Amino acid sequence: MPRKIATGNKVQTLYSSIRQIIDDARSKVYRTANFTMVQAYWQIGKLIVEEEQKGKGRAEYGQELIEKLSIRLSLDYGKGFNSTNLWYMRQFYTKFEILHALRGELSWTHYRLLLKVEREDAKDFYLQESIDGNWSTRTLERQINSLYFERMMLTPFKKRGLIKKEAEGKKEKAQASDIIKDPYVLEFLNLKSKAGFYEHDLEQAIIDKLQDFLLELGKGFCFVARQYRLTVDARKHFYADLVFYNYILKCFVVIDLKVGELTHQDIGQMDMYVRYFEGQVKQKGDNPTIGLILCSEKNKTIVKYSLLNDSKQIFASKYKTYLPTEKQLVQEIKRERELVETEQRLKK
Repeated sequence: MPRKIATGNKVQTLYSSIRQIIDDARSKVYRTANFTMVQAYWQIGKLIVEEEQKGKGRAEYGQELIEKLSIRLSLDYGKGFNSTNLWYMRQFYTKFEILHALRGELSWTHYRLLLKVEREDAKDFYLQESIDGNWSTRTLERQINSLYFERMMLTPFKKRGLIKKEAEGKKEKAQASDIIKDPYVLEFLNLKSKAGFYEHDLEQAIIDKLQDFLLELGKGFCFVARQYRLTVDARKHFYADLVFYNYILKCFVVIDLKVGELTHQDIGQMDMYVRYFEGQVKQKGDNPTIGLILCSEKNKTIVKYSLLNDSKQIFASKYKTYLPTEKQLVQEIKRERELVETEQRLKK
């Protein structure tokens, strides 16, 4: 018996040592991938600025250049190279002019947040604090928004420890594993994020069926994407369940499914999705984007089309001819929910 305990302890010690090696190796790979991406973005920003200078610094030339680049790069490399992110890369180069001074401890999202800090001394302060405290991007954003730097500067030196202690108590530490989940890193490495990361099983199962249903309807539907990422700010990412383009109506159709009661927040979120597509995705000649919220509750199902105010008349006169009716969608969601729940019960 004692020999077994000793053997067990040896195995546990060996296991712990091997696990430490694997965790350290993964952490190194994640951080290397992240810093390589940050350096690449700096170099892209440098090339954009240098090309703008050939156009004698004209603002129109720079804007046209980035728009053209974003279209081609997005087709080849994904949404991480849309016009918004290219502008950030350009700004990144102008604000951090020395490549070798970039810090590998910080992610691209850290740097995007730092770009919003106008004062140079404040920017340097937040950068160093992020490194020393191993701040997550959420913590960095919170400290910037709470004017942490300004509060420190207004406080007598002897009492700054209290403010620092308060900030430390609320901080979240950055984990190396978080890097590989970052949408920017996933896209840079040409890796696909799985839809299952973002959806409950029932919700996902209904979406699986709904996608086929809409395509079977015909009427001009072309599938664009599932879990379409919308990046509203440096670290605020949202995911629309389904996106279609209707080539008859010449418009995008953005769909979100909610399992449970429909809230005002859900409606506001869809309104934001529609505005995002209007401003960032829709091309010249496209008609206004349609948002569609599908709410599947136990006892009732609600379908709500969401449009900007100036699009409602167009929808009433034209769109309803080619989009499924609310009644059709309600019946389909009910039918699919019942099928999915039955399948789940049979598996138990």
